Amino acid sequence: MTGGMDFSALIQGIAIAALPIILAITLHEAAHGYAARHFGDPTAWLQGRISANPFKHIDPVGTVVLPFILFVIGSPFIFGWAKPVPVNFGNLRNPKRDMLWVAAAGPGSNFAMALLWAAILKAAWVTPLNYFSVPMAEMAKIGITINVVLMVLNLFPLPPLDGGRIAVSLLPHRLAWKFSQVERFGFPILLILLFTGILGAVLRPFMAIVTSLIALIFQLPT
Repeated sequence: MTGGMDFSALIQGIAIAALPIILAITLHEAAHGYAARHFGDPTAWLQGRISANPFKHIDPVGTVVLPFILFVIGSPFIFGWAKPVPVNFGNLRNPKRDMLWVAAAGPGSNFAMALLWAAILKAAWVTPLNYFSVPMAEMAKIGITINVVLMVLNLFPLPPLDGGRIAVSLLPHRLAWKFSQVERFGFPILLILLFTGILGAVLRPFMAIVTSLIALIFQLPT
């Protein structure tokens, strides 16, 4: 009986977490495509990738399998990725300058979603207790957490993360070119930092600051 109850709780937890996690990952990618189109590159738009439809962005491993495994094992970090939105930086009106805004659009969308989930959490807490208020509050908490994690993680200044592209945009041309060469090693470096615990140690203070700011804005307990 206990095993059945645990399984039921697991399914309920997955159902509550699925929506905020999928939205956080897919809208992050759609935001990149929208910003690229705004600054002159229609590649993502022509491929139908500027969409809130998660099926256009889902990567089986990064959007489904990895977040599911991390959730089940109770990992303090739940993150993942979607299929990258194609951006041809050469099509941008000012490639080096506009790269910053295209890169920042993803983390910016996560911050906006974190604020939206915080508003939902506040609404769930101030309304009279009902059938939907508790699961809605739990969903909102996950929504805040996953979006803060994705925002801070993606702002880490390591190509090909958004923070790396922002750094390339801001650096002088010669340094920018040299730094951009790190991109080919970026993902292995990120995995090493993650599994050695260095990435978590670096990112946690920034996540705490952002979460505290959101709690302050909406007068939520921390």
